[in-house]
Amino acid sequence: MADFSWPEARILAVDDQVQNVNIIDRLLRRAGFEQIVTTTDPRQALSLFEQHQPDLVLLDLHMPDVDGFAVLDQLAPLVPADGYLPIVFITADADAHLKKRALSMGAKDFVNKPFDAIEIVLRIRNLLEARYLYLALQAQNDMLEGRVRERTEELEQAQLEILHRLSRAADFRDDDTMQHTERVGRLSAALARELGMDVEEVELLRLAAPLHDLGKIAVPDSILLKGGGLSDDEFSVVKTHTAIGARLLSGSTHPLLQMAEEIARTHHEQWDGTGYLHGLNGESIPLVSRIVAVADVFDALTHARIYKKSWPLPEVLDEMQRQKGRQFDPSVVDALLTIVERGELTVEGIDS
Repeated sequence: MADFSWPEARILAVDDQVQNVNIIDRLLRRAGFEQIVTTTDPRQALSLFEQHQPDLVLLDLHMPDVDGFAVLDQLAPLVPADGYLPIVFITADADAHLKKRALSMGAKDFVNKPFDAIEIVLRIRNLLEARYLYLALQAQNDMLEGRVRERTEELEQAQLEILHRLSRAADFRDDDTMQHTERVGRLSAALARELGMDVEEVELLRLAAPLHDLGKIAVPDSILLKGGGLSDDEFSVVKTHTAIGARLLSGSTHPLLQMAEEIARTHHEQWDGTGYLHGLNGESIPLVSRIVAVADVFDALTHARIYKKSWPLPEVLDEMQRQKGRQFDPSVVDALLTIVERGELTVEGIDS
């Protein structure tokens, strides 16, 4: 048998007969138990239970005013559903129906009157041993669950860091500040909130949007960083970054990467159907891609690149208005303008 510290066990005994309470107290103290609380008034049982948080309750079945069943009803809400707290009925009644009722209400055992000193101590020790073993197992499970949570959080953080570094890989090619993708993620999330998307989707979009141009890592510098206009052949190469990015992100079962794949593939589709690669139009374009399209162009125009200067904010807003209903979903442009009017958006990004 495991070596349990019996003196630390807390026991509550409720019996309306003074002699019974005295016998219980004397027997248990002789057996090494020290933290014993007794009462002959069943109306005090609830407050004593709350005050002392016992490990075991001895409860007389037949008592005036409030019987053992009524006391058990009072205590039931305080007993954790996933806990093991032995409640032992004290009774001289051999009625099998009453015992079945008590067991169905959560009683764990019975002690018969008149008391057998050896029997009552052995029953209490066995029940307390079961409680201690249960609590030890529960503590072990809690510790293991905590470790699993910590490990899971570590893995999730590592995964998010990998995605962050992937998005920066695309930035590294044509953005001196290497902040474009993060700004697009923040602005996309702000637009999504303004459009009423739920919190979980907004957070997914914040994390997925920075991967929209991942495919640019396959576009040669001679084209990606070229000043001036591109030839038809060069523009055809640039267009492939949507398919390449989607291919790099494909095959995942994770909602974040699934959203990122969708955005990478379709964020250059346009509201009027003149975008690429598939000529989607209107609401056939995923909403997250329509959002990223606005965030991406807004950020690209308001920030300088190796091959271009930044535009003043008023000119950028005029351009977004001109492209409303053509390149961009009108509702997303309206959300952008609302955010700007409220002063939440600066050239450097979303104010937080």
